[in-house]
Amino acid sequence: MATPFLQHFDEAGWSRDGVDAVVCTHLHVDHVGWNTMLENGKWVPTFPKARDLIGRQEYEFWRTYDDEAQRTMLGDSIKPIFDAGLVQLVEPDHVISPEIRLTPFIGRTPGHVSVMIESEDECAVITGDMTHHPCQLAHPDWMFGDSDPEAAVLTRLRPFAEWADQPILVIGTHFAAPAAGHVVRDAAAFRFAV
Repeated sequence: MATPFLQHFDEAGWSRDGVDAVVCTHLHVDHVGWNTMLENGKWVPTFPKARDLIGRQEYEFWRTYDDEAQRTMLGDSIKPIFDAGLVQLVEPDHVISPEIRLTPFIGRTPGHVSVMIESEDECAVITGDMTHHPCQLAHPDWMFGDSDPEAAVLTRLRPFAEWADQPILVIGTHFAAPAAGHVVRDAAAFRFAV
């Protein structure tokens, strides 16, 4: 994608060199495309001083997946960060810091994780692709190309029930703005409230 992401990044006061960690919730092209950037015809790490956390199970699955588009994505968005020595393969429950940890939500992909953030009695979760749209709170069985549909439904049901009516900020990676809100019970289902 050609977006002004890095320009907005700079305008917000950040620098590419100031990023020390990048989390890949899973290895779909729309979640790893900013790992690298094209400079002088060569793919290079976008954040050259960051360690890129990639789930071991996720990587092992996709590196042998027989699909030309996936191999291309691995070649331009993953291989350059491996070549630069920036990748740290991690387990699905990896603890990044006392406040930030990964939590497995498999089903969308074999090693998919979300990011849990907890500090000073406040909690937030960055969903990744465990849910794509707020409608899935009411219809967790609605699929968006899940690799294991049965596991994906269970992956959505469990956290929705745990997060419902709790002060947990849910940040839907693919939700339209406003992308952050709370899960609330709605009869036998759930809904997203901002």
